Parts: sequence; structure tokens; C-alpha cells
Amino acid sequence: MVEAAKSLLLILSALFPIVDPLGGSPIFLALTREYPPGARRALSLQIAMNSFFLLVGSYFIGTHILAFFGISLPVVQVGGGLIVISTGWALLKQRDDDDDTAMKRDIQSDDPFRHAFYPLTLPLTVGPGSISVAITLGANAPYHQGFHVLAILAAVVGSALLAASIFLCYAFADRLARFLGATGMTVIVQLMSFLLVCIGVQILWNGASVLLASALSHVR
Repeated sequence: MVEAAKSLLLILSALFPIVDPLGGSPIFLALTREYPPGARRALSLQIAMNSFFLLVGSYFIGTHILAFFGISLPVVQVGGGLIVISTGWALLKQRDDDDDTAMKRDIQSDDPFRHAFYPLTLPLTVGPGSISVAITLGANAPYHQGFHVLAILAAVVGSALLAASIFLCYAFADRLARFLGATGMTVIVQLMSFLLVCIGVQILWNGASVLLASALSHVR
């Protein structure tokens, strides 16, 4: 039981700062500004469910999937970093007066769940950083040395708690916007967009540095 509690705390402490649902809620609200509150909450629930299955899948079978396709974790970090940079840059360049762009959609004629997985779940909520950490935690989990029900339960409960925090932060992002006001939300969205670009660069560099070190070692 003590080991299960330690595993649960490890999962939460390692993944919550990276997933950062509170920091991602202004970006989620900016991307769904034309959605009515009901559709936004339903979309938040879908994103939370997607995030749960993505985290659980990465934790339990992520290493096996990468091995099956012959993909290394640094390659995942490079590819994911590029996507995060692209998404953050697009948000950073978005102007308030561009209300007639593709970001503004009629919900009645467009499926509000069309973008639930990409890009709202992956990479904006559960990105390559979260996936790589989940895969690493799963690779070092005690259940690999045998069948440990409590260790498996800790991973599932930890992912469920993260998904619940995602739903709460995203579903009530509009209340945060009302509290901060239009100017405050604009500042936070621009700041988070810049941080998203920086996070993408860091993820990209983490993977690229490993690949470069491996290439140099083969040259020598």
C-alpha cells in the first residue's frame, strides 16, 4: 500500500506540472471562443477522457508501441516539439481583430468535437513532454517485475485525477476569463503562447541533443 501511494504521488508530481491544465485553460478558451458554454463543457469532458486514455496508454504500452514501430523516444520528442512550436507560434501571431478567420466557426454547421483529439488533446493538453514522462514512469514501474495490482491501480487513479483536473479547468475557463477581464485574458494567452513555443523548443532540443550525441559517438 505504501508503494502504491508513492507511485501515485510520483505520477501526479511528475505529470501535473507538465500537463498544467490551469495554464492551458486560457489557450483552450481562446481556441473555443465561439463555442457556447454547453458545447465547451462537453468538449472539455471529451478532452479529459482522451487525455486519460492517452496517459494510461503511454504509461502501460508506450514503450512497446515505440519498439514495435522502431521509433525512439528522442524522435518522438523532436516531432512533438515541432508540433508544439507550430501551435504556439500560430496562437502567438493570432490577432484579436482576426475574428473572421478559420478560428471562428458556426457550431451548428461544424462538429464541436472535430478538434477534440488534435490539437486540443494532443499536443496542447497531453503533449510529447507528458507522453515521454508517462512512458518513462511506466518503463520503471514495479508492475514490469510482476503483477502488482496496487501499482496498476495507482497509475489508473493518477491518470484519472489528472483528467478530472483537466475537465474542471477547461470546463470553467470562461469563469476565469470573466474574473481576469478581456485585457488580462489577452495578456495570459499571449504569455502562454510564448511559453508554449519555448516548451516546444525545449522538447525539440531534448530529443535532438540525444540524437546528435548518438550520431557523434558513431562517428568517433
